[in-house]
Amino acid sequence: MSAVQPRTDSPHRVLVIGSGFGGLFATKALNDPAVSVLMVARTGHHLFQPLLYQVATGILSEGVIAPSTRDVLADQKNVTVMLGDVTSIDLEARTVTAGTAGEDMVYDYDSLILAAGSNQSWFGSPHFAEYAPGMKSIDDALELRGRIYGAFELAELAAAAGRPDDVARLLTFVVVGAGPTGVEMAGQLAELSKRTLRKEFRHIDPTKARILLVDAVDQVLTPFGEKLGARTEKSLTELGVEVRMGSKVVDVDEGGVVLESTEDGSQERIEAQTKVWAAGVQGNPLGRKVAEQAGAELDRSGRVKVLPDLSLPGHPEVFVVGDLAAVDGVPGVAQGAIQGARHVADQILRRLRGEETGQEFRYFDKGSMATISRFRAVMKRGRIEMTGYPAWVAWLAVHLFYLIGFKNQLATLMHWAVSFIGRDHRGERTVTEQQVYARLALEYLGEDFRKQPRR
Repeated sequence: MSAVQPRTDSPHRVLVIGSGFGGLFATKALNDPAVSVLMVARTGHHLFQPLLYQVATGILSEGVIAPSTRDVLADQKNVTVMLGDVTSIDLEARTVTAGTAGEDMVYDYDSLILAAGSNQSWFGSPHFAEYAPGMKSIDDALELRGRIYGAFELAELAAAAGRPDDVARLLTFVVVGAGPTGVEMAGQLAELSKRTLRKEFRHIDPTKARILLVDAVDQVLTPFGEKLGARTEKSLTELGVEVRMGSKVVDVDEGGVVLESTEDGSQERIEAQTKVWAAGVQGNPLGRKVAEQAGAELDRSGRVKVLPDLSLPGHPEVFVVGDLAAVDGVPGVAQGAIQGARHVADQILRRLRGEETGQEFRYFDKGSMATISRFRAVMKRGRIEMTGYPAWVAWLAVHLFYLIGFKNQLATLMHWAVSFIGRDHRGERTVTEQQVYARLALEYLGEDFRKQPRR
């Protein structure tokens, strides 16, 4: 095990775990010569997670929503970026151990910002992930892209071979979770089948694809309120999406899902090749590790219950931000992570200047929004509620603003213009053999095909 020795002449050492919104914005806010920042992250990019579904459905390339972290921070001279999967944190020794390519590195810190985010939760059934990928990473989005476009290709083959049952299963898509991600994914699947692909196949009619949005709760977009939820459900229904509220997913396999009614307990099996899991999140396991050491509590999602200033109980030098921090009134959205990150950076700098610290983090709610389809969205900010085209324009503006880098903003704007105006052309539809399309094709065609020599 290699050790990184502390420098006796170095400034205050802040170690940031994670390159998401919390980690990145905390690092940028610590642009001060009195601080030396080390960011350790599992990936070399900063992911703009709210637009992952657009990568999965072929609107955007992964590069525009996941710029290189090193590139973003290149001009901030007090920052060092290291690739690594953090495996342990020793609060007493103030060290963090991270593994990369089989080698463990140990890093020391004076202050620690834990911004490791959250993982997808399958509610105690992790085996569902094999058949219903989540939406938390670029890998997830690319895998879903392969499954989605691969389903249409395989349906064309099945139709040409005269297998209507297979066609029906392949053209059925189930999205689990009626929050913003689920709504956005269901809406894009409807537009993809009814606009983008409607003229591209000869044996199937993509517009006949069946898209279901299912959730155990009783309304779509629960945090948005009953009125906006009802409007969203109406818009989805108009797009051809089957909305099944009060339907709990109790089983998932390769060929479909089993739904159980929360009202009477009756069960129904839906034959569907492609499933998307957009329900539930679980705090990163690092949260549990530090909570156990500090004697802190976790909420039921595995998030750490922090003090009002976002510090870890008993450890004022450790802060938890973003999806991993359980703070009343702060939703697990980008704005919560960004504002929390700036707050803890201010706390650290105040401490170094000898100023009073411990100020309570106050979240400013800038509103919630979700896009449904082209020209349709919903937005809620306090008592203000907006739907339709105005909300859609606001959604575009907000997401463009928070994308990192002018080049990515410009590229996204151009992709949106091409996708949303005219025939809905989606240029990001490439699927490689390393993605799921090839695996699905091999499984579908059978073992004999796999034994054939590769050219």
